[in-house]
Amino acid sequence: MKRIGIKGTIVSNDNKWIYDLFGIDSVCPKDVEAQLLEAAGEPVTVEVNSGGGEVIAGSEIYYLLATYGNDVTVDIVGVAGSAASYPIAAGKKVRIIPTGMVMIHNVSGSARGDYHVMDKESKILRSFNKAISNAYRLKTGLSEAELLNLMDKETWMPAQDALEKGFVDEIIGDENNVLGASALYPLKNNN
Repeated sequence: MKRIGIKGTIVSNDNKWIYDLFGIDSVCPKDVEAQLLEAAGEPVTVEVNSGGGEVIAGSEIYYLLATYGNDVTVDIVGVAGSAASYPIAAGKKVRIIPTGMVMIHNVSGSARGDYHVMDKESKILRSFNKAISNAYRLKTGLSEAELLNLMDKETWMPAQDALEKGFVDEIIGDENNVLGASALYPLKNNN
């Protein structure tokens, strides 16, 4: 089985060379595509340890994994945060280590200009949030409203919470369900 890494910052194809120049861990859609072509249709395991990065690059990686056409297992070996949290949803099977985390939040951006520009930027960011929630909805079965609420709060999910909410299918090494689907110390929602 071929192993593919999504580690470090998720960057656009055009910006990857900068990260390479300075020896900074990063991945771009072309990196993932090249590894999938090398796998030549055999099942793949995608190892993820990334705090995220560029939203559009993350979407392209989601597409590449979702359309690969063979078994794609995703192993979260650290964190799958931000722009690394929705490509994991493309996996046929998503697993996480007991110390792993999944983090989802609202898309961020920047704009400069008058209030018309700011209003437009706000609408664009809200549209991106809805688009990303589609990947989460297909994986978890949670409603758009539930997911947008979790994104709005910037939600960090340890392995048990990610399993309980449907972001992952299995906790690696928990064959006897010792950790189960409920956290020993559940996160309190004070809202």
